[in-house]
Amino acid sequence: MSDLILRNDTGNGVTRLALNSDRNLNALSDAMMAELARHLDEIAVDSSVKVVILSGEGRVFCAGHDLKEMTAKRTDADGGRAAFLDLFQRCSAVMQRLPALPQPVIAQVHNIATAAGCQLLASCDMAIAAEGTRFGVNGVNIGLFCSTPMVALSRNIGRKKAFELLTTGGFLDVREAQNMGLINRIAEPDSLYAETQALAELVASKQASAVKIGKQAFYKQLEMSVADAYDYTGTVITENMLLQETEAAIDGFMNRKS
Repeated sequence: MSDLILRNDTGNGVTRLALNSDRNLNALSDAMMAELARHLDEIAVDSSVKVVILSGEGRVFCAGHDLKEMTAKRTDADGGRAAFLDLFQRCSAVMQRLPALPQPVIAQVHNIATAAGCQLLASCDMAIAAEGTRFGVNGVNIGLFCSTPMVALSRNIGRKKAFELLTTGGFLDVREAQNMGLINRIAEPDSLYAETQALAELVASKQASAVKIGKQAFYKQLEMSVADAYDYTGTVITENMLLQETEAAIDGFMNRKS
């Protein structure tokens, strides 16, 4: 079995997935993406997992796509067209697995998250980054506009700043990233693991069925008009109220208050 993704079930409903290819800065190679997709598909049907932490082993979180692997495809008869289209479609499918996963996903980010690596963290539900981390969609610096990373980035931060980053190849520091909503929190490098774990365990302590319902509704209502979102979420919260676990939790809360 490949060790490009390391899985560690830490207990308390938290599972860690770590990109493990330091030799190429955890680049999203074909094999890396396939392995990540496999793990996410397994976790999606694993009721023992309540929260997922996604991190990177070694020097960085993720530096984007594997450019050497991509460049090798140029020798194909079509110059790589079919291979490139297939690559970006598969990458997009992996990115969409993260918000679609029943469990919340927290990115634990250090050093750099660039291009598809920035797309990866932006596709997670939350993110904590170490002090000193930099973020960018800097493909334009080598003549490749980060069109697919743009999708996740522009749904996390304001459009003007997103366009500036995409067209200048500049970087955000952690405080800019936090102020713009790309990450939730900043941690000292030595406490990054512990702070991410603590957040994951806090979320995992909540009723899993309610969090699952809520995560699905969160992303779905974002694509709706305000009126449609209220109609939809009214149905969602009604179904949540009818869950036996929710009834028991509310009864317990009321009994403590009385």
